[in-house]
Amino acid sequence: MRVKFTVNGQRTAADDVWEGESLLYVLRERLGLLGAKNACEQGECGSCTVYLDGVPVCSCLVPAGQAHGREVRTVEGIAEGDHLHPVQEAFVASGAVQCGFCTPGLVVQVHALLQHNPSPSDAEIREWLAGNLCRCTGYEKIMDAVRLAARQVADG
Repeated sequence: MRVKFTVNGQRTAADDVWEGESLLYVLRERLGLLGAKNACEQGECGSCTVYLDGVPVCSCLVPAGQAHGREVRTVEGIAEGDHLHPVQEAFVASGAVQCGFCTPGLVVQVHALLQHNPSPSDAEIREWLAGNLCRCTGYEKIMDAVRLAARQVADG
């Protein structure tokens, strides 16, 4: 089947998509968008988090055909042209990027959180990030990154 959708603001199509193919597979293998990572393939780790019509989803669980006619935004689409988004900058500045495998999903989720609540409490941050697993850190640098990003977003 042919799946036509908008990815990071650009209309695109993927041909010869089979029924069981995930959105994650299409993004990575057919479109070359390698930001979303393939880790658990069960929606448990959050490494593949992308926006689907403005809502964060685990792209490993979304059949590619369900993206037809819809809008997808990946971690690559969060940057503003050649400039990193404040969330991305905060992850780098805070040292929250370890191996980098979980980072794209965390960045998308934090971006969504700050759109929902630009001044989240630590409890709210933990709740929003509960579906994103990191094996490298104790999450404190990730928490620092979210706090920094919130301040940067608030300062405009």
